Amino acid sequence: MESRIEEHPILGVQEKGRIVKFTYNGKEMEGYEGEPIAATLKAAGVMVHRYTKKEHKPRGIFCAIGRCTDCVMVVDGQPNVRTCITPLKEGMKVETQYGVSAEPFDKQ
Repeated sequence: MESRIEEHPILGVQEKGRIVKFTYNGKEMEGYEGEPIAATLKAAGVMVHRYTKKEHKPRGIFCAIGRCTDCVMVVDGQPNVRTCITPLKEGMKVETQYGVSAEPFDKQ
């Protein structure tokens, strides 16, 4: 796990919790408990968190402080979760968001 965000502009210095497992789009991954989901995904090389509803454009971390909606994803079945400020927990199910769902546009 490289390329970690060590100090968050709002949450401060990130203490590394224990390593936990979660799924991202059905793939099992690992990250540090308590670290923002977006930071864990960035460290794993995941840069796209959602696709816009109207133009289907990719979005990822932008402000990293919970103000914009570029990092929203479907977490444990709930859409529009701001992953830049939501802490990672054991067993979370994290999915790319397409518009307002976890279903790709061609399946909606």
